[in-house]
Amino acid sequence: MNLWGEKIPYNTEELDFVPKIDVYEAGSKGAIVLFAGGGYAGKAEHEGPQMAKWLQSIGITVFNVDYRVAPYKHPAEISDAQRAVRFARANAKKYGFDENKIAVMGFSAGGHLAGSVSVHHDKEMYEPTDEIDKLSARPDASILCYAVIDMYEYRHDGSRINLLGERCLESDKRLMALYLQVKEDTPPAFLWHTSEDQAVPVENTLLYADALAKFNIPFEVHIYPHGPHGLGLAEGMPHVAQWCAALEKWLELNEWK
Repeated sequence: MNLWGEKIPYNTEELDFVPKIDVYEAGSKGAIVLFAGGGYAGKAEHEGPQMAKWLQSIGITVFNVDYRVAPYKHPAEISDAQRAVRFARANAKKYGFDENKIAVMGFSAGGHLAGSVSVHHDKEMYEPTDEIDKLSARPDASILCYAVIDMYEYRHDGSRINLLGERCLESDKRLMALYLQVKEDTPPAFLWHTSEDQAVPVENTLLYADALAKFNIPFEVHIYPHGPHGLGLAEGMPHVAQWCAALEKWLELNEWK
């Protein structure tokens, strides 16, 4: 279904992509809003629909978001993310979950988007378009999987360029270096990464975990010694695939199931 109503902020005649949101219903206590990775240039199937089906299979309702990517630039992407959280909250009663148990989950650049709405939920990124936009965009938790966090030394060049442009402002880099934006009301997090990741260095996850710790925000972090970037469910890599069971236990602990 369409994420937005008649008005889609930042769309033009030339840029006319219509963001979608697909619901995978499971009757859970909480829901997850899911953002696949793809360097802000595309969206990986195994981190989107495939991941949504797995989460549904373990009893979690999922809202998979087909959000805007390049040639769109910030703030179109985070506008879609804020809208998706609000959309889920507006439909909580319909799908039978608690409106105060909405997590965002993302992989790689999708993890950056999930992290962005976690730290910038209170910023007006677009003018309200309807009643849904009056609801809170704050997620109640975040699940960040080998996420892009930094825009400086440990950045992923493609994600930064696609999101902010070739010659982005220092203020924009700082805004989107998410560990610099963590504050008291940033939601708790589940984080995982591999130390061998050559595309998005593990320091991204470590920087975010350190920032959460400074504000005494609860988090769980798993760093696996081996494995490349973009593993998703990590099928064929049993040691890394342990993250799935760890996440399920974390969701149970926090009463999402």
